[in-house]
Amino acid sequence: MKEQKNSSSAMVVFSGGQDSTTCLFWAMKRYDTVIALSFDYGQRHHEELVCAKEICRQYQIEHIIMDMSLLNQLVSNSLTRPDIAVDEDAPEQGTPNSFVDGRNHLFLSYAAIAAKQRGITDIITGVSQSDFSGYPDCRDVFIKSLNVTLNLAMDFPFDLITPLMWRDKKETWALADELGILDLIREKTLTCYNGIRGEGCGHCPACKLRKKGFMEYMALKKNLS
Repeated sequence: MKEQKNSSSAMVVFSGGQDSTTCLFWAMKRYDTVIALSFDYGQRHHEELVCAKEICRQYQIEHIIMDMSLLNQLVSNSLTRPDIAVDEDAPEQGTPNSFVDGRNHLFLSYAAIAAKQRGITDIITGVSQSDFSGYPDCRDVFIKSLNVTLNLAMDFPFDLITPLMWRDKKETWALADELGILDLIREKTLTCYNGIRGEGCGHCPACKLRKKGFMEYMALKKNLS
């Protein structure tokens, strides 16, 4: 039976990576209108925005790219400074040097402002507490807290929706397969912090997490077949 859509609109925070692309197609099955919002903050893996453009063009999704270059000026880490090498392994304490302070906070706040102008309450983001690499702004408690803050700040009933919050990468691959976009995610998205599409560089934390989840999902799928 065809899944019934909500007769409404949603805005998806969309990077062109594995998680946000999965969320984009998840939303397309549930909403009549989906708008993708990307952010250009001078990121090392700027190619992700090219992926985002191509996917939106192919599937005729309205796509907005917002200039967030100020974020690049505020923080110094491996995603905003090409002269800083990306950590290949997470540190024993603290966050990896790929963590951008305040990124999700700012992205979701600006997404909320943009959404309200269109009368959109539902904002979808691909953060996950199950595979969050120690990033504090991927936690469920942060999303819930920010949701309350945004509602109070703009007196508007926002709903920050996180389809992947309790899914690890294996389960995210499974969802992509269920949505019929497994090959698209494998070939057309960019998760790699060094800006390489598909399987990526294989060395950065994002590539390692993506590959580990894919291998686990394919092994599970084989056992179930």
